[in-house]
Amino acid sequence: MTQEDGELDGLVRKRIRALRVAQGYSLEELASRAHLSQSTLSRIENGQRRLALDQLVTLARALDTTLDQLVETAADDVVSSPTIDAAYGLMRWAIKGEPGLSVVRQRMTEPPPDNPARMRAHPGREWLVVLSGTAILMLGHRRFRVETNQAAEFPTMLPHAIGAEGGPCEIIGIFDRDARRGHQRDDENA
Repeated sequence: MTQEDGELDGLVRKRIRALRVAQGYSLEELASRAHLSQSTLSRIENGQRRLALDQLVTLARALDTTLDQLVETAADDVVSSPTIDAAYGLMRWAIKGEPGLSVVRQRMTEPPPDNPARMRAHPGREWLVVLSGTAILMLGHRRFRVETNQAAEFPTMLPHAIGAEGGPCEIIGIFDRDARRGHQRDDENA
C-alpha cells in the first residue's frame, strides 16, 4: 500500500465515523443499517479491518451518501473563476460535483416588474441571498422584501421577478438544472 493509498484509507474511515456521529447513529444502529456486526464496524472505523468494496457500498447507502462521496479526494481545482455575462451583469459559477446546479452573482438597480404578464415562469427551484441592499421578489401578485443577509427559496413555476428597492442590491442566486435552463431560454429570447 502506498502512502497515498494509506491516506485515502484513513480519510474514508474518518468520514464513515464522522457521518455516523453527525447523523446520530450509534455503532450498533449503523451496523444494523449496513448489515454488519457492531465489532466489524468498529474495526473498520479504527483501522483494524481492511476496507472491502462491498462493505463501503453498503455503508455509503446506510449513511445516505454515495460511494463517490465517501472516497472522494481533495481536488486540485478547489478555486474556480466565474464566467462573466456582461450583457446581463451576471457572474456564473458551476458547482462541482452537483450536476445542474449553478450559482449566479448579480447586481440589480431597477425594481422588478409588478405585472405578472412580464414575469417569467418555468420548471425548477431557485434560492437567493441578498449580499447588499434590498431586493424585491415578486411571486405572482405577492411582493416579498428580502433584505441584506436574508434568503428566499421558491418554485419557479410561479411567475416571478426580482429587482432592487431604494437603490442597487447584489444577490447570489442558486438555480437547479431546470431553473437554469428556464433563465437561459428567457435570456436568449430577450
